[in-house]
Amino acid sequence: MNDIAEVGWTTASDGGPGGAPRRAAWAPHAGDPATARAGGPASTPADPAGPAGPADGSPGPRSTGSATAHDGRSRSDTRARIQQVAVELFTEHGYEGTSLREIAERLDVTKAALYYHFKSKEDIVASLVEDYYGQIDALIEWGRSQPRTPEVRQQLLDRYVRIMADGDQVFRMLHQNQASVNMMASAKSRGELFRERLHSLIDLLTEPDAALAEQVRAAMALGAISVGWMFFADQAPDRAELTEIVCGFAGEMLRCRRPA
Repeated sequence: MNDIAEVGWTTASDGGPGGAPRRAAWAPHAGDPATARAGGPASTPADPAGPAGPADGSPGPRSTGSATAHDGRSRSDTRARIQQVAVELFTEHGYEGTSLREIAERLDVTKAALYYHFKSKEDIVASLVEDYYGQIDALIEWGRSQPRTPEVRQQLLDRYVRIMADGDQVFRMLHQNQASVNMMASAKSRGELFRERLHSLIDLLTEPDAALAEQVRAAMALGAISVGWMFFADQAPDRAELTEIVCGFAGEMLRCRRPA
């Protein structure tokens, strides 16, 4: 359970404050890492999985701003599809039992299209963890812009629950493949990155200069969210009801809301 604790407390992404349909992987960042490294859409080669150019080799129509935006969305969509299929295969056959070729085949794309986004299976796993941290960072940034009130603390908990809910399949996959995941080079820094974010969340969920007992209470509320959600996610007939229950109990622990 140690690896999962570092990536979300248990085998536990933000569908946003209003929630979102369950997905196998997190939504991609607006900027594709491959695009960012190449200096932006204008200097990035076309996605091999995207629309092909004219068959006669002619330049084709002149690109426009909307076309560039569409290409960016296509790259992000392809990246998200790769993540989703990888999670499915890693869950079905295990991380070690899945090859990049099998991921490409299930996606019905070429290896070149897959390599454009990810050079290895480890890159795919690292991207899932990075996306999760990106969502936690966005939550922390939002929290720091809000007043320190019980209502805001409850909203932080609600949003954190939805991060767990949207990414539960990813965390189950990570837990299932814990031995392989822990051997990755990126695992060395994951614990420290998680602790940094945990401290930031605890700070937002407590008063300034809070006593140790209050800090522990906040940490336990976050942990209880992950345990409660992940243990019952596949048993609860209504995920929205489970979300409300988990948020409610976490809020009671922090005294954000009174027990019903």
